[in-house]
Amino acid sequence: MTSPYYRLLHTMIRVRDLDKSLDFYSRLLGMTVLRRNDYPDGRFSLVFLGYGAEEDHTVLELTHNWDRTEAYQLGDSYGHLAVGVADIYAECAKLAAAGVTIARPPGPMKFGRTVIAFVDDPDGRKIELIETAP
Repeated sequence: MTSPYYRLLHTMIRVRDLDKSLDFYSRLLGMTVLRRNDYPDGRFSLVFLGYGAEEDHTVLELTHNWDRTEAYQLGDSYGHLAVGVADIYAECAKLAAAGVTIARPPGPMKFGRTVIAFVDDPDGRKIELIETAP
């Protein structure tokens, strides 16, 4: 039974280059920047993006630590973020044309029928694209 008192609000990832990440998630994946908070005393920024208002949708929080110069270690516990798209083949062609690495070309998932693809975000995280009805 689902409790009305719980709702997944957001997931947070740390990004090294905020401009590149904003371009990837907003321009290329179509998310809208919902809010941004800069914390000069703490030398970091938080940007929340999504496909709908935070009141109704789970969103993505990008955390940018201003003084970070080295790449983040992704570790082995991270899996992927999943984004539904209407036409996965067209989406992958658009992303490839923009220089995005297509880590796994679109096609049916192994042992299933769902059409998926994996692309890399600017920090090397896997983003799964899943073809869904619009």
